Amino acid sequence: MDKDKEYVLKLAHENRVKFVRLWFTDILGFLKSFAITIDELEDALIEGVRFDGSTLQGFIRRDEAEMIALPDTSTFQILPWRPREDSVARMFCDIYTTDMTPYEGDSRYILKQNLQKASEKGYTFYTGPEIEFFFFKSSTAPDTLDRGGYYDLTPLDVASDYRRQTVLTLEKMGIGVITSHHEGAPSQHEIDLRHEDALTTADNIMTFRLVAKEIGLSNNIYASFMPKPLADQNGSGMHVHQSLFRNDENIFFDKKHPAHLSQTGRHYIAGLLRHCFEFFAITNQWVNSYKRLQHGFEAPTHISWSTRCDTSLVRVPQCKADKPNAMRVELRNPDPACNPYLVFSAILASGLKGIENSYDIPEPLESPLDTASRSELQKMGYPPLPMQLNEAVLYLAASDLMRETLGRKIIDTFVENKLLEIDKFNAHITDYEINEYLPIL
Repeated sequence: MDKDKEYVLKLAHENRVKFVRLWFTDILGFLKSFAITIDELEDALIEGVRFDGSTLQGFIRRDEAEMIALPDTSTFQILPWRPREDSVARMFCDIYTTDMTPYEGDSRYILKQNLQKASEKGYTFYTGPEIEFFFFKSSTAPDTLDRGGYYDLTPLDVASDYRRQTVLTLEKMGIGVITSHHEGAPSQHEIDLRHEDALTTADNIMTFRLVAKEIGLSNNIYASFMPKPLADQNGSGMHVHQSLFRNDENIFFDKKHPAHLSQTGRHYIAGLLRHCFEFFAITNQWVNSYKRLQHGFEAPTHISWSTRCDTSLVRVPQCKADKPNAMRVELRNPDPACNPYLVFSAILASGLKGIENSYDIPEPLESPLDTASRSELQKMGYPPLPMQLNEAVLYLAASDLMRETLGRKIIDTFVENKLLEIDKFNAHITDYEINEYLPIL
């Protein structure tokens, strides 16, 4: 047994761990888990644990497929919301087939593969998410707790204690938080996580979503990452800040450029813009995701980039000349209900394609696009982003880049899940249809 495994066993016994929850993520980004007792941990660290791998396939499980969950020792953490007596720990797992071949349907493995490809080219990929979400009274209806807006305090932000509990719990689990505040819509909040390597960030996002729900449960409220729960308010996004380093140097930084954005950074942005249709179903994977991406709600609706406009698809935040490591690119269309492992794989591949092929970048957007119509914007050279999930799925299914990046297994299974979701939605009669059509038709 190597030193990392020995250290985890020692740590578990010192913290009186009774159960270890083994975590993994299905193709749709739902966190899955099963528990083993502390007596089974040593064998699990060496040989892994067998389980029914069909749960990785999302909503289209057809038959059982035995897999091996092998814990990643670097992700061992005590769950702070469990009792100190007989405490519970968690570990993320890598998924293998029974002959110990990495499972091509494991999205965490897919991200590891893409990070390895980038590493072979000399790149390290860092990401930092701004995660927006809601605290509602329950899971049965989007009943808000407050009437607060941006950065409001008590009495408008009555959930500040819940947000504080979330931040403190994240920090107890080793997840760094930069800022937290009330967001623009009633009962909406934002917590920004520190930049980490992309695999760590993806693990942190999965942990974040569970922590927020646990805090909600402990306070008899409900944390929701639904992209657009309130029709007349802003939806929840997950803006992804990205940077590429080579030999500890941020290659997006150029001190001579007015915005300190290097030529490499411009090529990277061009890759995101050119391939965004292809990865859009990954970053915005639910029917509800497209209700958020509408004019007037501070969300991108067209392909554009800017150093100032918050409605652009890509934004380049201001960077000081003496802070080169802070230079980054912000992608604003993803929402917090995505699978972060697949999202990071897709956007990294798109950006690298832009660098490798020296894509030209269009002129930056200088003012918001909210006042122009969709047809006017298209004439101005800003193509509209996909308006519905079925449109985005067609682009994904036809993308050679995404098939190369995510693998045939992931693409085929993901598309099948989304077609099932679209069919179920299309068969549903909404309140809008009853109210709008029944009285006149």
